[in-house]
Amino acid sequence: MQSVTSGKIILGDRQVSTSDILRQSAQAAQGLHSDFGVGDGDTVAILMRNDIAFLEATFAADYLGAYAVPVNWHFREDEISYILTDSNARVLIAHADLLIRLDRSLLPDGISVLVVPTPVELQQVFDLAPADCAVTADDTGWDDWLASFAPWEGQPSAERSSMIYTSGTTGRPKGVRRAPMAAEHHQLMKMRQNRIGAGTDQVNLINGPMYHSAPNAQALSVVRGGGTVVIQPKFDPEGLLQLIERHRVSHMHMVPTMFVRLIKLPEDIRQKYDLSSLEWIIHAAAPCPPDVKREMIRWWGPIINEYYGATEIGMVVFCTTADWLTHPGTVGSKLPGVELKILDENRQECGIGEVGEIFAHFAGFTDFTYQNNAEEHGANAWQGLFSVGDMGYLDGDGFLYISDRKKDMVISGGVNIYPTEIEAVLLSHPQIRDCAVFGIPDAEFGESLAAIVEPASPGALTPESVKQYVRQNLAGYKVPRLVEFRSDLPREDSGKIRKRLLRQKYWEDAGRSI
Repeated sequence: MQSVTSGKIILGDRQVSTSDILRQSAQAAQGLHSDFGVGDGDTVAILMRNDIAFLEATFAADYLGAYAVPVNWHFREDEISYILTDSNARVLIAHADLLIRLDRSLLPDGISVLVVPTPVELQQVFDLAPADCAVTADDTGWDDWLASFAPWEGQPSAERSSMIYTSGTTGRPKGVRRAPMAAEHHQLMKMRQNRIGAGTDQVNLINGPMYHSAPNAQALSVVRGGGTVVIQPKFDPEGLLQLIERHRVSHMHMVPTMFVRLIKLPEDIRQKYDLSSLEWIIHAAAPCPPDVKREMIRWWGPIINEYYGATEIGMVVFCTTADWLTHPGTVGSKLPGVELKILDENRQECGIGEVGEIFAHFAGFTDFTYQNNAEEHGANAWQGLFSVGDMGYLDGDGFLYISDRKKDMVISGGVNIYPTEIEAVLLSHPQIRDCAVFGIPDAEFGESLAAIVEPASPGALTPESVKQYVRQNLAGYKVPRLVEFRSDLPREDSGKIRKRLLRQKYWEDAGRSI
């Protein structure tokens, strides 16, 4: 890693300089190498919430040319155990309160464990018991352990991205193991960093969980670029506005669910905070309902930018506010260094406006494979391009529009139905706070539509009123057959609904998953 002298990381009332973080990371790197033999190409698993120590652990692996493997702490024990085993992690670095939830007999043989005390900022946000957040006498505590080593002074290793495990609708998560970066990749990646606010005079707020690829890459890029990182441990709409005002935040990466929750704040709360420091908002991860995006542009101004990409392919298209206003619904046009094609089921290129599978490649990213799953990689690759299963089309101006994920697409009676279109309609209902639409088994049609709805207030809706609202706005075959209400939709820290968990219960007894 290059030496960075500027920048700082902020969590709650704590502020730590980037140079101090990297010094401690270099000490941890020496410890990982000396105590556990971690070296080039090895893996170090990180089971942590958003925290300063998350960055320390990641950069420690980076110094050694090892892969940091962030683990989704919402996962069940067996899911965590699978990732630790599949990644062949030498070391697990975990927050104390998350580790006590694990049955350690499920950890892979030979893995070493370092325990990070869960800081008070996280205790407050997640309502954690202080006793659960301390390092026990039987464990090795992160802070004292790294402090016992001098900084790593070995040869600098080629920069590696974190090995992110992607989760699809079905099947096990897949680890994206990417080759080290070379000089030609850095030039193109530098262009991307300018789009996320990685400069020394920029303040970038991390509001999504860093076990996801975009917040992870954003945080690492800002630290490497000498910018300021403000960490929000868990997304909260009014809390976000408070942080923007307090720290004069200029840049953020967001997801549409955050927009929805922000614009549903009472008007007096929305107008209470000074947001004039905002310069650049970029969003992705899911389609954004047009009404939601228009309201965010009206509120925050023409600074709402969008992109389409994935862990495997990176950011491949980009859309400014002006682009979106002239091409409503687009996610953007391709960026420099990107090749993009829309292919039909026979891998033939689709015409303008014809929906097909999106294949892309960004020259700034090195080649990758799925950890221990080369077959899955090969099945989704085509002539140097790769697909993550998203469906979409290009218009005559070269702008990309997303229809849905191939795996999320519902085929009912031979008709393709895209749940995101229905979710967008439901989210426009004033009494619906959030929702998830997906396919469930149907003896007659193969699949039928289910909508799980989170009402704005109890008793405000009935299943029939929800169906009627969809029927007024969309074709009849897009009306969900099943409507259920929940006040506690399962979510990631970003607020994104964990649709796979909702879908699972309907399919587990069907003997099939599609």
